[in-house]
Amino acid sequence: MFGERQNAVDVKKVVLYVLLVFILYSIITSPDRSAELVGVGFEGISSAAKGVGTFMTELVN
Repeated sequence: MFGERQNAVDVKKVVLYVLLVFILYSIITSPDRSAELVGVGFEGISSAAKGVGTFMTELVN
């Protein structure tokens, strides 16, 4: 049982490192596109927060 759990942890670490390397590679090779994607992500988070705020305001009223 412990061996299976250790293997799962190792797999998660490897996947995390591969993802990190891919993100760094993407940023280095295409910084303009990366900046655009980050901007889109922040806009999405901002829109979601505004939507939740509007919903809560209407719920209270």
